[in-house]
Amino acid sequence: MAETFTFPARVYWEDTDAGGVVYHAQYLAFMERARSEWLRACGWEQQLLRERDDLVFAVRAMDIDFRAPARLDDQLQVSVALLECRGASFVVAQQVLCGDRLLIDAKVRIVALAASTFRPRAIPDAMQAELKKHLPEQN
Repeated sequence: MAETFTFPARVYWEDTDAGGVVYHAQYLAFMERARSEWLRACGWEQQLLRERDDLVFAVRAMDIDFRAPARLDDQLQVSVALLECRGASFVVAQQVLCGDRLLIDAKVRIVALAASTFRPRAIPDAMQAELKKHLPEQN
């Protein structure tokens, strides 16, 4: 089983649509924040990676299943679990839950880019080695 990082998020008025539920695009922001905090918890400050290593990360692909809506003032838990790590990309599984109710299930491919050119580049070896420590054990 992959290590799972969890980040709390509250639903505010600005997150909702005219129907009173979380606007679908806002879930992407919740998931982005959770991925950023996961990287921070792993010891990687994205600003430092950009300045020191000329490295930024971008979403390359996302597969999302919207299962149930969140509403104003709901307390959410947004999770991140590493599934795969390659030379210039990694894949995470993400979920958004409200209590024990699954709202969103997603698989996200993140690519490494040179901050100066936005062209693909390798994830630095030391970072890749650390990332791989968070992969599920292979049986």
